[in-house]
Amino acid sequence: MSRDVSAALDMKKAEAFSKLLLRWYYKNGRDLPWRQTSDPYAILVSEFMLQQTQVATVSPYYKKWLDRFPTFGALARASENDVLRAWQGLGYYARARNLHAAGKQIIHRQAGRFPRAISEMQKLPGVGKYTAHAVATFAFNQPVPIVEANSARVLARLFNLRTPIDSSLGQQTLWNRAASLVPKSEPAIYNSALLDLGALICLPRNPKCGSCPVKKFCRASNPESLPIKRARPAQKQLIERHALIRKNGKVLLQKSSGRWQGMWILPAISGRGKDKHAIYSAAFPFTNHRVTLRVLSESANHPSDPRQRWFSMRELMRIPIPPPHRRAINALLH
Repeated sequence: MSRDVSAALDMKKAEAFSKLLLRWYYKNGRDLPWRQTSDPYAILVSEFMLQQTQVATVSPYYKKWLDRFPTFGALARASENDVLRAWQGLGYYARARNLHAAGKQIIHRQAGRFPRAISEMQKLPGVGKYTAHAVATFAFNQPVPIVEANSARVLARLFNLRTPIDSSLGQQTLWNRAASLVPKSEPAIYNSALLDLGALICLPRNPKCGSCPVKKFCRASNPESLPIKRARPAQKQLIERHALIRKNGKVLLQKSSGRWQGMWILPAISGRGKDKHAIYSAAFPFTNHRVTLRVLSESANHPSDPRQRWFSMRELMRIPIPPPHRRAINALLH
């Protein structure tokens, strides 16, 4: 009998596991704004924002977003410029564009009705397996599993999973294990509790095993060594050169068609340029890259690129500019 099969058979006490977990959660669970609603739109917004972004960062953006775009209809009517400006600071702007596109699809193709079936949810832009399962359980209280960073860590330790969790087999195993534990009763609360267990107790480093409410079910002999992940590729170092061009109190910007599609950036400089004349230099991380932004001062010419246009200081406050470029502009102009 394989380790995976025996582990599954050992989980006959899943009901006892969920009861202990829920008892702990009612006393210790986090009070998060998206847990005060079952509106699928509000839940979807929170799940998009929480992809690759910490809870503490998301909370203020979540409230401001719902104040500005309270419904799918309001989001669908908004311009891309307004959507990206509201998202500015959260990073990974493809999420904002996908959320905007999903809002339009709900309004224009589905008459404003959000689907209840997970298979239909996954047809929306940017909605993968985890996001669809999260909306299904938190908006519709469906007894379905969810696997993300926190719950994956809990499950890997609980079952002493020795397979890399970022492999196909590891992911399949995690989802199967997660499904074996979800109770039919109060699945949304249970899934919230599993997330909070990972966020508050089953930490990546120095896990608080002595305070774990379900430690008697844990099979990991060395919890901190789990989960196992495949080796990451070496971080690539990139240098990107852009120009600061000013005229009559205005700044020339260029609409990006690459990494920050739809946002305004300082005009790119082709070729290597002369870095010794850079008037600004700063590094920032981006996925598996570390990018150094170097800005050079250039003379003002009439822009020949149709993607470029002049902006006044006041206009700069109203348009979406990625944080590295906004920081450069602020540092150089103020």
